[in-house]
Amino acid sequence: MGILKKAAMAAIAVVATAGTALAEYPDRPITLIVPWSAGGGTDATGRLIAAQLEEALGQPISVVNRTGGGGIVGHAALAEAEPDGYTLGIITTELSMYKAVGSSDLTYADYSLIGLYNADPSAIFVKADSPYQTIQDLADAIKSDVGALDASGANFGGLNHLSWISLVQGLGADAEKINWVPTDGGAPSLQLLVSGAIDVVVAQFPEAKALIEAGEIRPLAYLGSEPNKGFPDVPTVNDALGVNFAIAGWRGLAGPAGLPDDITAKLVSELDKIVHSDSFGESMDKLNFGVVWAGGDDFKTYLEQRGEAFGRAISSAGLDKK
Repeated sequence: MGILKKAAMAAIAVVATAGTALAEYPDRPITLIVPWSAGGGTDATGRLIAAQLEEALGQPISVVNRTGGGGIVGHAALAEAEPDGYTLGIITTELSMYKAVGSSDLTYADYSLIGLYNADPSAIFVKADSPYQTIQDLADAIKSDVGALDASGANFGGLNHLSWISLVQGLGADAEKINWVPTDGGAPSLQLLVSGAIDVVVAQFPEAKALIEAGEIRPLAYLGSEPNKGFPDVPTVNDALGVNFAIAGWRGLAGPAGLPDDITAKLVSELDKIVHSDSFGESMDKLNFGVVWAGGDDFKTYLEQRGEAFGRAISSAGLDKK
């Protein structure tokens, strides 16, 4: 056989092998990193994604909670993983904030973006036997002495902290006197509230739903522009107090930067089908999570806009890196 013919056949073999490798992805189990604690909203939605993606891809997907540093530990672990498609992760709102507050240099550019699947505003919660029966009662306490209130809702400088600062500022109180108790997610913050260790939690309804139904906590106000469809009787802060702001947290699926284009495309396609499926919509609706889709480049555009919006809000709240 001539040299040229051998070379041509070798090239064909390489192409065929590459095609087979792609067709076989994934051919082993996948790890899904969740950068927040078990029991929280990111964990709940991440496990829904993992279960349906596992069925779509035909390989086991193990969910690993990598907590710490206000989500930085888990986000960093995902960014530093091998970009081979076998380590994926849930990225969250805080990624739009880390650089602005000076806590980490991580941004969406450190990831191969697969798709946005959820966005929800937060709400204000108190313990069931709290003396604050309405959001107006709490607003009066804030204006009287915000420093007397201990509040929480995950990390310092995160979405819920920023929401609390915005509410306090909107009421004309001194945000520098805020006492914020940082935790690794909404679930630990809500447990502190139930125990009586703190006075107020800013979190999302899905994270709080079980404790509301158990009669342990009460929602006072919703931070969205419209009432929450699962809790329509809870007023928005705009309707109740005339404080006009709405800040939504987001969640999406990503891999480390450098994920091969063909693998990324396959994951975007599968996640698109999942997010638009009746089963996913019903599961998210049952848990009171909002479903929003933006895949691939659309997700990048969304995050560019979120980064700019959060940067402005962080600066106005005085949390930006000096």
